[in-house]
Amino acid sequence: MKAADMHCDTIGRLYQAAKRGEEAKLRENDFHLDLMKMAKGDYLLQNFAMFVPLNETENPFETAMEMIDLYYEELKKNQDLICPVYSFQDIVDNQANGKMSAMLTLEEGQVINGKLSLLRDFYRIGVRMMTLTWNFGNMLGEPNLIMDGEKPLFHERNPKGLTPLGIEAVQEMERIGIIVDVSHLSDGGFWDVFRHTKKPFVASHSNAYALCPVCRNLTDDMIQALGDRGGVMGLNYLDEFLTEAYQTVSEEELLEIMADHVLHMRDVGGIEVCALGSDYDGIAGNKALPDGSYMERLWEKLRQRGLSENELEKVFFRNVLRVYREILG
Repeated sequence: MKAADMHCDTIGRLYQAAKRGEEAKLRENDFHLDLMKMAKGDYLLQNFAMFVPLNETENPFETAMEMIDLYYEELKKNQDLICPVYSFQDIVDNQANGKMSAMLTLEEGQVINGKLSLLRDFYRIGVRMMTLTWNFGNMLGEPNLIMDGEKPLFHERNPKGLTPLGIEAVQEMERIGIIVDVSHLSDGGFWDVFRHTKKPFVASHSNAYALCPVCRNLTDDMIQALGDRGGVMGLNYLDEFLTEAYQTVSEEELLEIMADHVLHMRDVGGIEVCALGSDYDGIAGNKALPDGSYMERLWEKLRQRGLSENELEKVFFRNVLRVYREILG
């Protein structure tokens, strides 16, 4: 069993811990994810998101750069276990050398400060995926979360699309080799990405709206469109995005519900659309998969639900590698 996870916020937790003067390291910590847990969970690759909340920084670009510095410093300290990815061949080489792979991603398009030149600079320093928005509107587009004053409308869908700059940005991302990530993006933004790009794109950490009708999840027509384009969507482990009854379900029931989402994705978009996007260290937790060392539980549950070995491998890593091979070269 190998696992490729398209989204975690572990670097953000390390960054915040450092700002508080606390000791926390990538190699081993008490978060959802560290290198020891990843090794136990048989991780092939982990995407590390530089999550920049706009309500907590005056300079998103500077914050992102500080986080990226921390990311590379941690990788340098742990190069016996994990190495960065700049191309698909790096993943192949890292695995051949007995190393896990780390991919640098951004979660908040405002970090480019409205400049495509900064987007290209982020590519030059290793960024290979960008989530266009988080929960705030920015110069690229709008999030799927609509706010009524201070009240979040979790069951409303946001029809607003990308800005003209947002359309330019996704086209430039496609040109230079940064994977477009539509998790958190508005419905209108999703369809703008679909219309204005040609290559596969991803929803790195989103579930099925048909099973849990919150705005963060993808509708069936989105899942189908994503599958038709050759993209993938990563199963988000947050219980609130898995079931509206999250407060009452047991550990085993939650695991079954996670399997339900994967099987629904498969039925709507094809097995090739299914992937993993834990959102570890960005979520409160998941009682069925408390941390990255428990990946075998999900593998076994999906096997019990009828997935073949080949289908399991597609969900756990092969679908992601297919997209990365095409986009990263």
